[in-house]
Amino acid sequence: MGKFPAPSYAEAVLIPIFDHMKANMFEAMMEMNEAHLLMLAEQGLVNAEECADMLAALRRITNQTITDAVYDGSVEDLFFYIERLLIAELGIDVAGKLHTARSRNDMDLTIYRMVLRKHLLGFHRQLIVLQKTLLHLIDEHKETVMTGYTHTQPAQATTLGHYLLALLDIIQRDTERLESLYARVNCSPMGAAAFATTGFPISRERVKELLGFSRLVENSYDAISGGDYITEAAAVLAVCAINLGRFIQDLLQWATVEFGCIIVDEAYVQISSIMPQKRNPVSLEHSRALLSSVYGEAMGVMTMVHNTPFGDIVDTEDDLQPHLWKAYSRAAQVVALISDVLASLTIDKAILQERVKENFSTVTELADTLVREYRFSFRTAHEIVSKVSKECFQHRMKASQITIGMIERAALEVTGKIYHFDPSILQALDPMHFVRLRSVTGGPAPQEVARMLRKREERYEGQSEWLAEEEKRIEEANAKRTGLVMERLRR
Repeated sequence: MGKFPAPSYAEAVLIPIFDHMKANMFEAMMEMNEAHLLMLAEQGLVNAEECADMLAALRRITNQTITDAVYDGSVEDLFFYIERLLIAELGIDVAGKLHTARSRNDMDLTIYRMVLRKHLLGFHRQLIVLQKTLLHLIDEHKETVMTGYTHTQPAQATTLGHYLLALLDIIQRDTERLESLYARVNCSPMGAAAFATTGFPISRERVKELLGFSRLVENSYDAISGGDYITEAAAVLAVCAINLGRFIQDLLQWATVEFGCIIVDEAYVQISSIMPQKRNPVSLEHSRALLSSVYGEAMGVMTMVHNTPFGDIVDTEDDLQPHLWKAYSRAAQVVALISDVLASLTIDKAILQERVKENFSTVTELADTLVREYRFSFRTAHEIVSKVSKECFQHRMKASQITIGMIERAALEVTGKIYHFDPSILQALDPMHFVRLRSVTGGPAPQEVARMLRKREERYEGQSEWLAEEEKRIEEANAKRTGLVMERLRR
């Protein structure tokens, strides 16, 4: 590259990349430099004195040094800037050895994966917090009866605990997908060099160990060219954003005056500049909008990789990575906000119970009772209860106003026979009776929700332990690498 790149090239590409690398990649770059240098020394490719001198010089390049750096066109990127600092201090004969057996290709891919894994763990941490919040709410609302909807219309009675358990299951699957993804991201490309490895006797395994990677991207061409770790990361995040967005849509509906089921805490609402009565649940609105933004960034990443050549190409590098990292960072913030909003919600149990008693969500059980106790076929019982419901709709009656006489008249119309039903069958219209009967595996019966909750608590504990173990792996690698650096500096 010439000393003075064209202004348009610098402004559109080189300056933004330089600033982005300073802000997001410096720490990982220096850790990678140390790990590679330690490996070179252990393999006899640099001597002990050269290694110590370079390690000391690397340690003198601080965050402040890099923060103060300004792109001036004399070097292309942060990698060359740091190399220039080392050469200025140690001379090219020593500092120039750091780049033995490596390329910006494997360096960049290693750094990208190190930064991405940090974002994955941060997002995982917030999903764990959300799970904990949901576990508490589910336990508290195992018997809070409410209406379940299909096609946006009242369908059957359930409980808030049962509904939230469904959300928890989705979040735990999102977390599982994230863990599975992490296993494929946390792989070291170092040692692949440009893509064909090197003729020097390096140890890729040692660098992997010192950087806290769990395994190698073994095939060196795959290490440089395989972009599926990027697209999978985008896909996993997009699925999670969609899942949470659908839930937020429900919360926004429930927070309306017309539904009146929940009240968002004062800390998460805003007033109107003109309408004194307004309590706008903007925290939920922002959550929904930001989740859409996360999804958009993820889809942008997928689009940038689409139809690119299978090899080293800038489309998957510095122009793309900020979109993925921004998406994960924003998603973590949104999940933290959702957790806080949920933890502080006021839930009106009385309204939920009154509504489910009135809106015919329990009449399926009335049909079931006719089948169980009077040996009707279900299709006949369905028709009888359908006629009762239509009569109620015509006269603007509530489900709680259904009488034995109405059921007997409907039965006569459907079957041509006279029936005298015991008044006890009206118990079928009680919402709690409805949910308690539904104790089949996965159902809303409180005891069944409690059983499922215990299982989810175990899964939550396992996923929490996974996070702690992965964070510990990286901490131990950092401590080991730092210990080796200090040992060589003392020699």
